[in-house]
Amino acid sequence: MIVDLNVGGVLIPGLVVLVFVALVATMAIVRLFAATGLDRLFAYRPLVELATFVVIFGLLVQYLPSIGLLP
Repeated sequence: MIVDLNVGGVLIPGLVVLVFVALVATMAIVRLFAATGLDRLFAYRPLVELATFVVIFGLLVQYLPSIGLLP
């Protein structure tokens, strides 16, 4: 189970936090692709960005509870 985050008395759902982390990681990876020129290899860049986000979010949801960061 993913725990809610308490920020100043406001509960933020754990999945929202994971979405934000995945979004930041996706933006960093997309910039890395652009810096190295790998983005020119893909025909449809928005689809690659969406797939990158989905993969990162799925990995976070799957592995964070198993390593003990989220109960």
